[in-house]
Amino acid sequence: MRSITLLGAPVDSGKARQGCLMGPDALRVAGLERALRDLGHKVHDHGNLAPSPKTSEHAIHPNSLLKNLEDCANWVAALQDAAFEICDDTRTPIFMGGDHLMSAGTVSGVANYAQALGQEQFVLWLDAHTDFHTLSSTDSGNLHGTPVAFFTGQDGFKGYFPTPKGLVKPENICMLGIRSVDASENANITETAIDVHDMRAIDEGGIATPLRNFLSRVRAANGRLHLSFDVDFLDPSIAPAVGTTVPGGATFREAHLVMEILHDSDLVTSMDIAELNPFLDERGRTAKLIVDLIASLFGKRVMDRPTRSF
Repeated sequence: MRSITLLGAPVDSGKARQGCLMGPDALRVAGLERALRDLGHKVHDHGNLAPSPKTSEHAIHPNSLLKNLEDCANWVAALQDAAFEICDDTRTPIFMGGDHLMSAGTVSGVANYAQALGQEQFVLWLDAHTDFHTLSSTDSGNLHGTPVAFFTGQDGFKGYFPTPKGLVKPENICMLGIRSVDASENANITETAIDVHDMRAIDEGGIATPLRNFLSRVRAANGRLHLSFDVDFLDPSIAPAVGTTVPGGATFREAHLVMEILHDSDLVTSMDIAELNPFLDERGRTAKLIVDLIASLFGKRVMDRPTRSF
């Protein structure tokens, strides 16, 4: 059994469509803490984090399309510190978002902790998008598309975002479910060692093999594994509560299989839940599904699932 720490990260600055600030409370209402306690885990909810105080001066970026740059930078600073502080070898942090900008802070924070232990930080990125834009390359200005570039130390953030306190080597990242990549992101990410599996690869070869191969690498390195779960990893037919829907996502069974394999590995040391927008949900349908998936990650079995009416 684990000791699990919940921390709300109501980040709603990384994109134009509002609503992700309600994500942490939607997961609470959907019964996340209760589901984890029912599995025998100890759970402590730390409430919601607030961004760092705004600085009196802020550099103006030449990309005039950027949205909420100062707010985003303040969130990254707060989350880096909070993630580092709640990490230890006896607790598993779950950061409840919040748009995916949150991962710029949470991943750099947990990577900082791994570095302090002398361990490698690994990241499993479940998402429709690679989120590998820099502040200069984005043509939407939505900074929830930048976290992977930030925590792998790509150029262009200095002077606008806080310095990352921990970095992740590109070869320590595995992406599953990718199906929407801008041309500039594609050009940049193919120059790295990030292991990217788009939905065509998953359709042709299944999702279990690349996941197990990645987990074998984490285990061999005695690494720490952060799971970053974006709601748009899932097909919008089963998870409509996301502002960045892309058809052709993971099915109900594929998503549960990923979580069950992760549970069997016992390697996940921290996780994000990103882009849940309850304003777009259908009677809490997506939030309830996410709670069920997290329960699978922490030990709920097929035999534990009663038939429900919807």
